[in-house]
Amino acid sequence: MLKTLFLQPPSFEGFDGGAGSRYQARREIKSFWYPTWLAQPAALVPGSKLIDAPPARIELPEIVRQIGAYELCVIHTSSPSFPNDVRVAEALKAANPRLKIGFVGAKVAVQPNESLSDAPVIDFVAGAEFDYTILDVAKGLDFADIDGISYRDANGRIVHNKARAQIADMDALPFVSDVYARDLRMEDYFIGYLRHPYVSIYTGRGCKSRCTFCLWPQTVGGHKYRVRSPENVAAEVARIRTLFPQAKEIFFDDDTFTDDLPRAEAIARLLGKMGVTWSCNAKANVPRETLKILKDNGLRLLLVGYESGNQQILHNIKKGMLVDVARRFTKDCHELGIKIHGTFILGLPGETRETIEQTIKFATELNPHTMQVSLAAPYPGTYLHRQAVENGWLDASRAELIDEHGIQIAPLTYPHLSHTEMFDSLEDFYKRFYFRVPKIAAIVGEMLTDRQMLVRRLREGREFFAFLKERQSQRQAA
Repeated sequence: MLKTLFLQPPSFEGFDGGAGSRYQARREIKSFWYPTWLAQPAALVPGSKLIDAPPARIELPEIVRQIGAYELCVIHTSSPSFPNDVRVAEALKAANPRLKIGFVGAKVAVQPNESLSDAPVIDFVAGAEFDYTILDVAKGLDFADIDGISYRDANGRIVHNKARAQIADMDALPFVSDVYARDLRMEDYFIGYLRHPYVSIYTGRGCKSRCTFCLWPQTVGGHKYRVRSPENVAAEVARIRTLFPQAKEIFFDDDTFTDDLPRAEAIARLLGKMGVTWSCNAKANVPRETLKILKDNGLRLLLVGYESGNQQILHNIKKGMLVDVARRFTKDCHELGIKIHGTFILGLPGETRETIEQTIKFATELNPHTMQVSLAAPYPGTYLHRQAVENGWLDASRAELIDEHGIQIAPLTYPHLSHTEMFDSLEDFYKRFYFRVPKIAAIVGEMLTDRQMLVRRLREGREFFAFLKERQSQRQAA
């Protein structure tokens, strides 16, 4: 077995690069997701190590100092971070010329030829679901015998092996929580809407929905929801409680945990017996009776992708959601005492100044506990990216999706709506949602009754206003 390092490379201050984060950029409030997509193959490879550099504040010189002990380095990359990740790989190869370097992640899964051509330092890239692919590489198998990779042969020709079959038995995968405990410091991971400290895991992969913008199902996970058994999930939760007794919440990061309602209810009942507080991703169509079962068995919060308040835009992006159903679902959550973190996207196909206004009013009407606004990001490999290229919506000079500081930009532009207008509307959205008297009163009340929340909200407030100031500087520079 090759001595293997799994690496989320150092990057911009506060940049969450995609090993667990769904939006590869610096956020308005600093947050870090667990690098679950790296931890899973790390759990398969004996003697491996995982370094998640950004949250641990590990700089490149420290990784270079350690790299001599390794024979294989697996780097998680993304479209926005790829140039920086290549520079990291070059520094590691210079320090250890015998090191094999492989890149994984959606970027290289959909652009294997371009990635290898652009970066000679990369020895191989892995496609789609790469857990067992990396295990085969770590075993020292000849590249020609490994499904799911692209590499250069002895003549320098790029070779694409056949695709690896998707994992069918999800229960066969080892627990990622053991890798978390071995290599990570849980206090480094924090999300504004989750209790701190928290732990996040996947209970399944894939999503039945066909949202045109969503990266993971279209590139890595697929559209079939492949799941772990409720008993297997409960067993890892019990393991987490042993490894991390200080954890205040467990988050299930499946694309849509509520895609399988009977299974979600079964898991909830097992967690309820354990007295666990948990949260998950959900679509805004869960029936009230299921919501009540989940709430009665420890559910605290749902992360819900509303995206837009305009029905036509939801049709355009194949969201499969009706605005009125989302309203009823949100009302049910409020009445049952389930908190919601709502996410919205500006700049999707069909967006106009009028639909932006409609979405802002929709968000304030729904009044989730917290919310997040993103700019439409056409990641390569998504239907949205193909649409943008075919219709001339994507500004080629903005294709990296972030600026030189790691902040998300507005890469799409329409004849009736410029990227500047979309960029500016994001700030307006945040101000109009959070700077309302009822919302301010709710936040202050929460802070006065919970000292930990007081400290967190003060920190997040400083970060939020610094974010707005940096965006203003960005606008002036443009």
